[in-house]
Amino acid sequence: MTRTFTVEPDDADIRLDRWFKRHLPDVSFNVVSRWARTGMLKLDGRKTDPGDRLVPGQTITVPPAEATPVSTVPGDAPRRPLSAAEIEYAQSLVIHRDKAAIVINKPAGLATQGGTGTTTHVDGLLDALAFGFPQRPKLVHRLDKDTSGVLLLARTARAAAFFSKAFAGRTARKVYWALNIGMPEPTEGEIDAALAKQPGSGGEKMHVDPAAGLNAKTLYRVLDHAATQASWIEFQPLTGRTHQIRVHANALGHPIVGDAKYGGRDAFLTGGISRKMHLHARRLIVEHPDGGTLDIAADLPTHMTDSFAMLGFDLSLGNVPLDEIRFSDTPEGQAKAESAAAKSRRKAHRGERRSRGG
Repeated sequence: MTRTFTVEPDDADIRLDRWFKRHLPDVSFNVVSRWARTGMLKLDGRKTDPGDRLVPGQTITVPPAEATPVSTVPGDAPRRPLSAAEIEYAQSLVIHRDKAAIVINKPAGLATQGGTGTTTHVDGLLDALAFGFPQRPKLVHRLDKDTSGVLLLARTARAAAFFSKAFAGRTARKVYWALNIGMPEPTEGEIDAALAKQPGSGGEKMHVDPAAGLNAKTLYRVLDHAATQASWIEFQPLTGRTHQIRVHANALGHPIVGDAKYGGRDAFLTGGISRKMHLHARRLIVEHPDGGTLDIAADLPTHMTDSFAMLGFDLSLGNVPLDEIRFSDTPEGQAKAESAAAKSRRKAHRGERRSRGG
């Protein structure tokens, strides 16, 4: 069955062959040319040429997916077709969908991307999340394999660039919930501890390194606790270092339950508490490329709700308003403010020189 796509504003005035490169990269230029030559490729129902320029709102009619060859670009391994069960599973994770974004509640144990020995991962399931768009959505950030929760995907190249800029500039606000060993004192504050790759770990582990580490800051506050045995902590990372919350929690003296990598034997509780890692990306707040704000929360995984119930935590305590965080309080915000101030000083000096010259 033929497929029909509508030209979006982002693709205004580009060539038809360029549209394929953006949205159906598995289809080579030679195939596009052959389809056009034989009348199998149509623009607004008429025969077209690969060099024709596109106008938003036009329809592109393309042969069936099974007629599309897999990629033969060197180093670009062809993606295998997903089974019906995989498609159903991937789509069951979706908690939000609009024209620019898809948000999933990633389960603990599912890797974001593939690696050595990892065959099932979010990146490998993205074809199931196109929902009629010509291209698969794109990852714009990551979660550790054993961390559950909110994971944002961009549906267009424009949205991917917009969201990537938000994450790089730290204007995206992330809220995590964790179950931690013991209870910190004070019960709220800021962890300011630079992080670097730990020597001898092959880059797989981070540690606090005030001398050579990159600046890392995390806000925290205790939402509930079970005496001094365990606490439910809300974390808000102001920077985005690898394993930041896990390392900072351990540096605080209260490792995340189930995080053996950083907490060792001290990261486990008895009494039927799951040995899985108890770290969940609860909420994401980020500006939307079409205006307004995307504010999405993801439900806790079963092993965390079970643990919270065993410890008698009151989940309604998680419905507290977020404290106001000024972007200027983050390291990136301070750097931008200093850059803007320097630019203003340079302009002022240029004005003075012009005045003196006059």
